[in-house]
Amino acid sequence: WVVSTLLAAAAVGSFTGGALADKFGRTRTFQLDAIPLIIGAVLTAIAQNVQTMIIGRLLAGIGIGITSAIVPLYISEISPTDIRGALGSVNQLFICIGILAALVAGLPLSRSPVWWRGMFGLAVIPSILLALGMTYSPESPRWLFQQGKISEAEKSIGTLYGKERVPEVMYELRTAGQGSTEPEAGWIDLFSKRYWKVVSVGAALFFFQQFAGINAVVYYSTAVFRSAGIASDVAASALVGASNVFGTVIASSLMDRQGRKSLLITSFSGMGASMLLLSLSFTWKVLAPYSGILAVVGTVLYVLSFSLGAGPVPALLLPEIFASRIRAKAVALSLCMHWISNFVIGLYFLSVVDKFGISVVYLVFAAVCLLAVLFMAGNVVETKGRSLEEIELALNPTT
Repeated sequence: WVVSTLLAAAAVGSFTGGALADKFGRTRTFQLDAIPLIIGAVLTAIAQNVQTMIIGRLLAGIGIGITSAIVPLYISEISPTDIRGALGSVNQLFICIGILAALVAGLPLSRSPVWWRGMFGLAVIPSILLALGMTYSPESPRWLFQQGKISEAEKSIGTLYGKERVPEVMYELRTAGQGSTEPEAGWIDLFSKRYWKVVSVGAALFFFQQFAGINAVVYYSTAVFRSAGIASDVAASALVGASNVFGTVIASSLMDRQGRKSLLITSFSGMGASMLLLSLSFTWKVLAPYSGILAVVGTVLYVLSFSLGAGPVPALLLPEIFASRIRAKAVALSLCMHWISNFVIGLYFLSVVDKFGISVVYLVFAAVCLLAVLFMAGNVVETKGRSLEEIELALNPTT
């Protein structure tokens, strides 16, 4: 419950984030979000019973859910077209670096059994930095324009891109119809005939991302590495984390050259092949003498493949393909799918493994990867090199 409560609360937070971002703006929502993050970190650090711990995790989960929905939205709306993909990948890169930092923060646990309180308490620092940093960060010019705050939008554009680009960006905003008399979309509009197809693509991307097995591989990596003779949990986690960082660095350099769709297809293909290798390494008697090494290789290749596309691309692609009037809510809905899927995997993975065996489960993950490749080949549009306004006009010509 301590683990899974955060994931369930994050699903709720992602919905809240979309509504808050539409009402108060992107930067103000980040500042408001620091409140549950800080309180949650403090409660978990000082908790004297499980109930207090769970309340703290609930608050932290809501904060994480809000952030997960707003970060890709904000990045996509303030980034220049030619480096939007790279900046979206940088977000994923720093998530990976943060995971490694958390691992390093946990090292003193071997000497101090109560250091877990210090680890939870440390989460207050980035929460405060988030609130302070957003005080000086420009608001999304697209949101400002949509609110009719023309002069503020022009000022934000000048801060982000330089004053010489203000007329050009303002023209793009007007051409796309942002700030028009069309009212802001409600939640029910996401399921209308006009938007349902693109919204379903967003939800499907995060469904495939999670049910392709990434968290299961991470959860089970320690046991896999032990089978190969690597007894140190820290070493196993560090190798997985380093593979994630390395692959994300490569993805950031390829995002605006190769495109989002091709990276997704390549990524899920590699993940499927790696899952097949992992499954065979556990069951194929011919491979028994090399099972430990093959399991480690399969795990590392899987994480590398994930970090090339399935990890960074969905959060970047979704704000690009959603029309401005549904962008915040549609991203929030898609992120809700992410957290619900994550919650289900975390809650039931070990039980399913106990019943059917890890090899069968990995085969199912490989099949999900294959379905993902087929789905993306037929439903995902390429967005590299196109402004958000161009993409919106192409996908929603009636707006």
